[in-house]
Amino acid sequence: MIEQAYDVVVVGGGPAGLAAAVSASDNGALRVLVIERDRELGGILQQCIHNGFGLHRFQQELTGPGYAGRYIRMVGERPNIAVLLDTMVLSVAGDKTILAVNPRDGLLKITAAAVVFAMGCRERTRGAIRIPGSRPAGVFTAGAAQRMVNMEGYLPGKKIVILGSGDIGLIMARRLSLEGCDVKAVLEIMPYSNGLTRNVVQCLEDFGIPLHLSHTVVGVHGKDRVTGITCAKVDDALRPVPGSEFDLECDCLLLSVGLIPENELSGDLGIEMDGLTGGPVVDQLRQTSLPGFFAAGNVVHVHDLVDFVSEEGETAGKYAARHACGLSSSVGRLARIMASDGVRTAVPQVVRLDDVRTAPVRLYMRVARPERRVTLRLLSNSELLLERVLPVAKPGEMVVADIPADKLRAIGDVVTVVLRRQGGEQGE
Repeated sequence: MIEQAYDVVVVGGGPAGLAAAVSASDNGALRVLVIERDRELGGILQQCIHNGFGLHRFQQELTGPGYAGRYIRMVGERPNIAVLLDTMVLSVAGDKTILAVNPRDGLLKITAAAVVFAMGCRERTRGAIRIPGSRPAGVFTAGAAQRMVNMEGYLPGKKIVILGSGDIGLIMARRLSLEGCDVKAVLEIMPYSNGLTRNVVQCLEDFGIPLHLSHTVVGVHGKDRVTGITCAKVDDALRPVPGSEFDLECDCLLLSVGLIPENELSGDLGIEMDGLTGGPVVDQLRQTSLPGFFAAGNVVHVHDLVDFVSEEGETAGKYAARHACGLSSSVGRLARIMASDGVRTAVPQVVRLDDVRTAPVRLYMRVARPERRVTLRLLSNSELLLERVLPVAKPGEMVVADIPADKLRAIGDVVTVVLRRQGGEQGE
């Protein structure tokens, strides 16, 4: 067995992992390792050939491979960052010993002073949402279809129905239309789209693709290959409404029904998890409940923009390096961030009050349902820390706000994040 030792080991070579590795190197870590299970760095960005990436990070509109390429170059320019591709992490112990395996080296035992989890997320499949009906070929997740079209040169079908209005599904509706496919419809079980507004406009409305809100698939037809689906309207409890069914002829059903942070390693370590985000509970330094273990990007909570993923990665890498160098402390008072009254999730879930005196604390939040003309309020000890008017707030679009550094002294044990409608009414 090969044995290696590093200051910081980053598990995952997508946008969060690459940013974490670069940041760890730039903040004093002498030996940094990125472990990636795929055969190339960049993660899902490599199959996202559309533009729209990097407006916040690089002030340029880049494609996914273009965005990933910039960080891959940054990694390559730092000789103290090693990369293991095609390598699967088998286990991570509490003492930061990592067992991994790849075809070239066999079994590897890697020790680290700090670990950054950046494993990203995976798509929900048909089995996860229990669509009734037969099991013919032609049912794919939207991400699998995206890789098939953009990287392997195959079409998943010619007559397409998409279930779910997440961003990958919306982008694939446009992509397959441009390839000459007949995209029959996008169905969304919720009464609102879960994708970015710009994607609804640019990927559906500009191509005349209908979006059926409050609808789901109740049957898949076909023996060897999908020949059609039956869909139906749903009620407020998301149950199919009898008599509302109608059929759509298709040879392919794409699923864009949510993403699941990949946290099997975090769970095995007993790290505290957030039941709503599906990721570990982290502080503003992106340290988990286990000292020396950090997490960033979609493994913590699913982001809407890759720019924010990289931002989190940089934070995690910086403080992982400081931990490895013995420059950080896990002591100090902790304050909990509690999302309430119209705010569904907030990350970080904890603010550590020993290392924040000169820096604001950035919160990433998602609202529970679409709202118009609401006010976001952060309160602690009955003191208003922050107030911001939001003309529109949607679950598919992240709300980002900074707690000012000069307000941190006023924080008690809990910071509450709420929405208030005009006139003082609280959000649902």
